[in-house]
Amino acid sequence: MSSLHIALFVVVLFALAFDFINGFHDTANAIATSVSTRALTPRTAIIMAAVLNFIGAMYSTGVAKTIAKDIVDANSVTSEVMIAALIGAIFWNLLTWYFGIPSSSSHAIIGGILGAGIAAAGLGVVQGAGIKKIILALLCSPLVGMGLGYLIMTILYYLFRNKAPMKTNNIFRRLQMVSAALLAFNHGSNDAQKSMGIITLALVAMGVQSTMDVPLWVKLLCGIAIACGTAVGGWRIIHTLGAKIFKIEPINGFAADLSSSIVIWVATAFPGLHLPVSTTHVVSGSIMGVGAAKRISAVRWGVAQQMLIAWCLTIPSTAIVAALSYHLITLVERIL
Repeated sequence: MSSLHIALFVVVLFALAFDFINGFHDTANAIATSVSTRALTPRTAIIMAAVLNFIGAMYSTGVAKTIAKDIVDANSVTSEVMIAALIGAIFWNLLTWYFGIPSSSSHAIIGGILGAGIAAAGLGVVQGAGIKKIILALLCSPLVGMGLGYLIMTILYYLFRNKAPMKTNNIFRRLQMVSAALLAFNHGSNDAQKSMGIITLALVAMGVQSTMDVPLWVKLLCGIAIACGTAVGGWRIIHTLGAKIFKIEPINGFAADLSSSIVIWVATAFPGLHLPVSTTHVVSGSIMGVGAAKRISAVRWGVAQQMLIAWCLTIPSTAIVAALSYHLITLVERIL
């Protein structure tokens, strides 16, 4: 096996590892509310989320192309850059998962690519227009989720204001099965494409292919990896999203899932967008908006503040780890 094939194999392996970790790190996004309201049992919720994550991953490749071409110049990318970027993202995902902090896999991989790319070729490697578009989407999407969650919850409160609470909960406990399924599908359709984009970028950079089109084998491997990761589950973060932000009832869970699904679907599939967004951020924002519609004091804003700090730290932290990893990898290569 040639050195090119070995380098590509390592990149694919790390990308699939990131995808797998993304699956169990972000499982909470799709099922936290339905599990916390007992609309679904944990086992059923995880199986459903795993299957729909895989189906969602097969849906489109627009986000993958954005990741591949809009962050750094493909001509400056090497296998060392890609491996270092993935190490930075994986490190941050595992760290935040261990402490039960909902953080963004999207932010993590973007920070990793930026840090490793700049370490390898300087600031000139950064695709300024693409980065502005991606960062704007990452910043705005949770705010849109919060606003939409508040709006949907307000409408539902008005429509069901004269219904008995028990009857309302029973109705929305069933509807949550649908909303959780939609969110799991949309999670897979956006998040799995980030690893697809990484592998496609590596394929182009190494001269294996000339276009940013995602090969079928890449789609299948990434879909399987995120589905398997989802099946493992991420119970620490499920607890944070499902219980710590505010006490969620079935009607709240439905509103949060529905608003999150709409935001993620628009970012993923709307013509001309195809933007990577943070499912974690969108869901967290939606839950906060839904809680605020109940009453402002219902939201535990201290937990929200901790999450916000983690979000702000993600890109610089992963960029630093990725840059250090790149220098370490190149140092080892020189020694060997």
